[in-house]
Amino acid sequence: MIKLTRFNGKELVVNAELIKFLESTPDTVVTLTTKEKILVRNSVDEIINKVIEYQRSIRKRIS
Repeated sequence: MIKLTRFNGKELVVNAELIKFLESTPDTVVTLTTKEKILVRNSVDEIINKVIEYQRSIRKRIS
């Protein structure tokens, strides 16, 4: 799970494994595999880094 911030300033937690793709339009739109779209303040690069850290933490727990 990763923490993101909506445009109203409220945090939300997203299952990183459900992210299908990210768009910068110039606002960042997160599209989930469920076809739900979420508009967030975080940049695409920031979200990518959060997903990478999430994946690393999962792999460390498994090994």
